[in-house]
Amino acid sequence: MAQSFWLDTEFIKQDFTQTKLPKGDYENCRFVDCLFTKGFLDNQNFVECTFEDCDLTNANIAHTTFNEVEFINCKMVGLQFDSCNPMLLSFQFDGCNLSVASFYDLEIPQTRFLNCKLHQTDFSNASLKGSSFSGSDLKNAIFENTDLEGADFETALGFSIDPTRNSLKKSKFSKEGLIGLLKKYDIVVT
Repeated sequence: MAQSFWLDTEFIKQDFTQTKLPKGDYENCRFVDCLFTKGFLDNQNFVECTFEDCDLTNANIAHTTFNEVEFINCKMVGLQFDSCNPMLLSFQFDGCNLSVASFYDLEIPQTRFLNCKLHQTDFSNASLKGSSFSGSDLKNAIFENTDLEGADFETALGFSIDPTRNSLKKSKFSKEGLIGLLKKYDIVVT
């Protein structure tokens, strides 16, 4: 069965929880205020697309391609990005709730997580070189064997990163944020 192709198309206030998004290739498309909750976005191809104010909570994104995709103010709780197609994987997040999401073992350098909620998000074994977490809340986020070389945590909140278990060369932290690097030592900084 041949897949469909959509170019420069807008999808506004559509509910894809009842009717599935048609399988296909989406290029330079915009999804605004759409519902994908527990929906099936698996085996789709999104290139240079934007998702704004969408709810993708617990959507199936297995084998989906996200190439230069931007998510703005989206609810994306529980998404398993580690199940995506890793080829050409690149995306940016601004004002999104990515709590309990997984980026396990992904090569996603230069990714922007701006003003996001990243509670209990798994970044284990991921390469996030040069990524930015500006203004993001990383409460209980998991960093284990993560390459954070050159990452920006200057205005990030709530993180706890063990410098002996992660690569932090040239990463940026504020003086106030240094406590997030010392939590494992159970010391008091006043």
